[in-house]
Amino acid sequence: MAGRLEGKAAIVTGAATGIGEAIAHKFAREGAKVVVAGLPTDPVDDVVQAIKRHGGMAEAFLGDLADEIDAQACIALALDAFGGLDILINNAGVFPEIAECQDHSIELFDYIVRNNIRSAFVMTRFALPHLQRSRGVVISTGSEAGEMGEPTAAPYGGSKGFIHAFMRGVAYEQGKYGVRALCVCPGPVDTAWTHKETGPMNAQMEKQTLAGTILGRRGTPEEIANVFAFAASDEASVMTGALIFADGGTTIAKGGPGEMAQSFVKEQPTPTLDLKHSHDGLKGKPIENRMH
Repeated sequence: MAGRLEGKAAIVTGAATGIGEAIAHKFAREGAKVVVAGLPTDPVDDVVQAIKRHGGMAEAFLGDLADEIDAQACIALALDAFGGLDILINNAGVFPEIAECQDHSIELFDYIVRNNIRSAFVMTRFALPHLQRSRGVVISTGSEAGEMGEPTAAPYGGSKGFIHAFMRGVAYEQGKYGVRALCVCPGPVDTAWTHKETGPMNAQMEKQTLAGTILGRRGTPEEIANVFAFAASDEASVMTGALIFADGGTTIAKGGPGEMAQSFVKEQPTPTLDLKHSHDGLKGKPIENRMH
């Protein structure tokens, strides 16, 4: 039985760790040929080899996709290896600092803008001529923080607000060419970003984050990848300009509903993807918590 993305060529940015790793595996399982794109310090080759072990097709690209030359080279790799481009997933992003705005590092603000905003713009810009030919789709990773704001990480939330509006603008102008544009907006996910041991959150913030979800738990990278796979498929052919919230109900939560969730609700589903780097997304990257 053919997968829902059978024969399609995809680029997934930030694809070596966390949600991006899961998207790359899920797309390959659904029949897509995938360019696994990440920074030179990310375990890109490891993810490519894992996909191939499971019978999928994948190529590695290592570079800084906020750089115009690297972005064009990444797209050229997809064209050369797969003969075209049907899907662009702008998933690359950073969450480097917890601080009230008056204390937030200007250097890390610029880092957020480069990795969360510029990379998505540059990749979309250079991919669109090819997506117009294939009548393809571009999907960016938004966030519930882009809808609600993110206290003590206001620049991060602002960067995701840009992504939401950017995808809607792209959807409107590119619809006449048959190109769709969407945002998948996760809430807290079981990656390095939401654990006090591996990310900028402290214990109190981690507890409050989970309590602020209706389901009382983090989503898994695989759960988010499932949403991306549907959105990228022809089954979602009428969907464009949409913000798809896969956030455990965070955006409608009031108070601490997660603390009331029964234990079976808090259980994560059994994984089916061969993921090894869900908690590696911040290795070698700046992390700062100024809330002391």
